[in-house]
This record gives sequence, structure tokens and C-alpha cells, in this order.
Amino acid sequence: MAHNLNYNQQTDKYSFFSVKEKAWHSLGQIISDYPTSAEAIQFAGLNYTVEKRALFTFDNDNQNGKSDLIIPEIEVPEHYATIRTDTEQVLGVVGKDYQVVQNIDAFSFFDSIVGNKNGILYETAGALGKGERIFITAKLPDYIRVGKDDLIEQYLFLTTSHDSYGSITAAFTPVRIVCANTLNAALKNHSNCIKIKHTASAQDRLNQAHKLLGITNQLAAELEEVLNHWSTIRVTDLDVKRLVQIAMAPNKEVLQKLQNDHKDELSTAYNNVVSSVMEYAFSSPTQQEATTKGTLFGAYNAVTGYFQNVRNYKDDESKFKSIMYGTGLQRSQTAFDICDRFSRHGIGALNYLF
Repeated sequence: MAHNLNYNQQTDKYSFFSVKEKAWHSLGQIISDYPTSAEAIQFAGLNYTVEKRALFTFDNDNQNGKSDLIIPEIEVPEHYATIRTDTEQVLGVVGKDYQVVQNIDAFSFFDSIVGNKNGILYETAGALGKGERIFITAKLPDYIRVGKDDLIEQYLFLTTSHDSYGSITAAFTPVRIVCANTLNAALKNHSNCIKIKHTASAQDRLNQAHKLLGITNQLAAELEEVLNHWSTIRVTDLDVKRLVQIAMAPNKEVLQKLQNDHKDELSTAYNNVVSSVMEYAFSSPTQQEATTKGTLFGAYNAVTGYFQNVRNYKDDESKFKSIMYGTGLQRSQTAFDICDRFSRHGIGALNYLF
């Protein structure tokens, strides 16, 4: 199943919901209004609990009727299975210090960030595989404003697992309203996410929630200042192409060829990608606004917009992974860094990137 969404045979539903927008192969529940956290858990099929249970060995021969000897079960020390209690499915094997973070705790984490029911708006949530990994995206009430009319929404994304693979991860993700470009910009020395180990206490998680809100507020203020500055910097078509070529370079070898002006040695695949980004930069309706057309901000949006609106993915999950923590995120971050350097030192400063 390419989408990897959890399918619950007991309810005959996929574990996913989305507000208004269809996603993930149009599976799951599409609802018209923003739900409360309690409603979101139900809509997403996340209303199950997970338990740690002791692990035991058993005798294969005796189980198959090949032996008259009764060999007792032996408990596996300091290792446990995580079990989804509604389906009795094993989700993973964990150590003695592992603490289960129930799905309801993940939503409580988000609720505690804003602190009132009118603050955070749950956009999507769901479970993957057997239910071993869940994810939540929620919209914060404030916007980042670029110019007078260009608004960038502020989102939080959280994912956690019940199988011992990975920490609880919560990230700040601004998304531009008009074309849903995920920016994922880490500014200066800050990170746009926090990670919490499954050994952390409930109080530790609450403290981390307030830390994430602080990160979000600081990043939003810095990002608004940076992007407004970029929207005032004029760039030529040649500047945009240079920025795109460097941002989309998959490795140092390509960067070296660009520096040495060995354009005839660049691969067709790479040139096609650059052309696609450039076409989006100059022809997309969302790139014709005053804050984007012919500006450094527009050049940055061309890269992020390519991954959100142009690039072909084999399925929605691949797109989601690319934008949130894969190639799309990496190239977008590179584009952000390049534009930051350009804004301070001009096109000549890009030579130092090689």
C-alpha cells in the first residue's frame, strides 16, 4: 500500500482526517470545520491506547507437537512489546525505560502550546502502518505578513511513534496561503524543531511545549523581518537562474561545474529540474504579485513552490516526506541560505558557496 495509511478493519476506515482539502490518495475523512482535539482524535482514528507488555520465549517443537517435553516460557529481561490494545497488534519492541506517549498526549501537547480552545486549529492527523507512527498538523492563529497582502500561515507539525524508532518531534512550518509553499526556514542559529525522548516525563514534555512556542514566536518575528526585506530587493532573471542552479545542485561536483562554467557537462536531468523551477518562477500566477515578481523573495518562493506544486512524486507520502524532512526541505533550506547571503553581499558572494 503506497500511501501506508493505517486501515482499521474493525471500523472499515483509514486513520486520517483533513479539513476541507483532500490528501493521501483521497482516503480518510474530509471534514468541513476545524475540530477540537477530542474530535480530531476520533476523526483520525487515533482513539486507541498502547501498552507495554512483557516478552516471552516459547518452545517451537512443543508448539508443533514434535515433543512431549513441556518447556516453560522464559521472560525476555528488560524488553517489552508495545501493543495496540484495540487490535492487539504488536507495534514494536522497546526497552524498560521507554515510556509510551499515548495519542491523546500528543494532542494535549499541542493544546498546551496555545492554552485555549480558540488558539490552535487542527488541520490533519493520522496513523501509518499498523498505527505505530502518528502525525498531526495544526495551524496557529497568527500570520507572517510580507508586504500588505501576502500572508504566510504558521503551522506546527508533530510526529511520534510507538515502536522505539525516533523521538517525539515537533516542528514549526510556515506555509504561504496562496500556493501552499512550505518554507521550513531555520534562521540564524535557531532550529525550527524540538525532539523529546520517550523517556521524558509528562512535565518535561509540557516544558518542551512552551519551549516550542517560544521558538515559534521568535522564528515568526525573524522570518517576517527577513522576507519583507527580501521583497524589496530586486533581482534580474540571470540572478534568479544563478540562485536556482546553486540551490538545486545535488552535489559538490555539480557546483564545481557551475563554478568552472562547464555547463555542457551538466546532466539533462539536472538541467530539466532547473528549467522547471525557472518556468514556475516566471509563469506561476502566485509569482506575479508585487512582493514576489522580480524580487529575491520571489526567487526563494520559486524553489519552495517547485517542490510543493510542480515536482512529480510517486505518491502523496513521498511528497510529504520530501517537503517535511527530505530533499524538498534540504533544497529549500539551501535556497534560504543562498538568498540570505545574496541579500547581504550581492550575487558575487555566491562564489563562496562553491
